[in-house]
Amino acid sequence: MHGSLEVLRTQYGGFLALIVIGGLAGWVAGMILRIRHGVLTNVIVGVAGAWIGSELADLAHVTVHGTIEHFVAALVGSAALLYIWQLINKRG
Repeated sequence: MHGSLEVLRTQYGGFLALIVIGGLAGWVAGMILRIRHGVLTNVIVGVAGAWIGSELADLAHVTVHGTIEHFVAALVGSAALLYIWQLINKRG
């Protein structure tokens, strides 16, 4: 039991958490903006959105700590990324 919990404290555990939180954030952002895409796209959008969300939080001088706050930052970044993607695709 302790072995599986120890994995989350390693560098790979942080990466796994990024994938899970990013995937969920990408999926929720897609649901909010009514954009359907696959699991891999959810993860990619969510991970990129997590980076964008953390940069936006830094610009706003907001400190992000904890799983829920990281999820919210990833969700905001993912929604912004998908919104910009929609704007670009409507032009083309």
